[in-house]
Amino acid sequence: MSFALGIDVGGTKVLGGLVDEHGKISQTARRDTPREGGPALTKTIADVAQELMQQQEVCGVGVSAAGFISSDRKTMLATPNIAGWNGVNLTDQLEELIGRPVVLENDANSAAWGEKKFGAGKNFKSVIMLTVGTGLGGGLIVDDQLYRGAFGIGAEFGHMRAVPEGHLCGCGVRGCFEQYASGNALLRHAREAIQASPDLAKNLLARGNGTVDGLTGKHITAAAQDGDTVAIAAFNTTGQWLGALCASLIAGLDPEAFVIGGGVIDAGDILLAPTRESMHRLTPFNGKRPSPVIVPATLGNDAGLVGVADLARN
Repeated sequence: MSFALGIDVGGTKVLGGLVDEHGKISQTARRDTPREGGPALTKTIADVAQELMQQQEVCGVGVSAAGFISSDRKTMLATPNIAGWNGVNLTDQLEELIGRPVVLENDANSAAWGEKKFGAGKNFKSVIMLTVGTGLGGGLIVDDQLYRGAFGIGAEFGHMRAVPEGHLCGCGVRGCFEQYASGNALLRHAREAIQASPDLAKNLLARGNGTVDGLTGKHITAAAQDGDTVAIAAFNTTGQWLGALCASLIAGLDPEAFVIGGGVIDAGDILLAPTRESMHRLTPFNGKRPSPVIVPATLGNDAGLVGVADLARN
């Protein structure tokens, strides 16, 4: 049995794992993500790698991180949530610290590949993964190959425009799908539903200590699972937008399946049912063409780590 090393760089933690050829994680190492980012974070990644490489010989090292990565998979072009990495040739720095080749990949691409190889997408050749977390990430598999685009930054589906001059997105553009179909969007939809039906929102507000600002995505999910109508309405709106995105992607890319991951998927069919309904209703030539399936991701938070380890293996 051979092992590849995958390292997932998040906003709060750096998690490394030894992954076998079946996508199973055997050992892990974790460090807190340094707030200052930059060289301190790069060294933290190397420390995690060295700890695990002392325990087991590995056939490859992969690092998954959020941000735009150059087409040669070396330079972090833009990292909105990580300080001190913009324009940094991270691959060369890590290879010098670790002493062996490193495969660098975007976090959403890594998760998509993990689900394609070992999770919900393994029975499909062409798959789109949508990661519905705080934001809305995307990954694209075409004919069993990860698609990155000409400049290495393709499949940013959350930043396709949904509403001209809509809500301002963190990318600088107004109206991105991320502002309507994400964890942050779910909170906005919940606040709007509370304002529209305050008398029905008392139970939901109680979960957030009586205030709208006290509510979290977990509160809304738990309330929806308990049948709270306002929370369900927020999920319905989120799902309608997510389904609209799927319909647009069907017209352009014609996938076999959508794999939906991220923390918001904990709601299950409360989110997926309106997503499927909206997708079918808005798909061009619906009823006259094959329709892709929508399935929940199965690897959870391990998808990125497992995926980038497998990319490094191959």
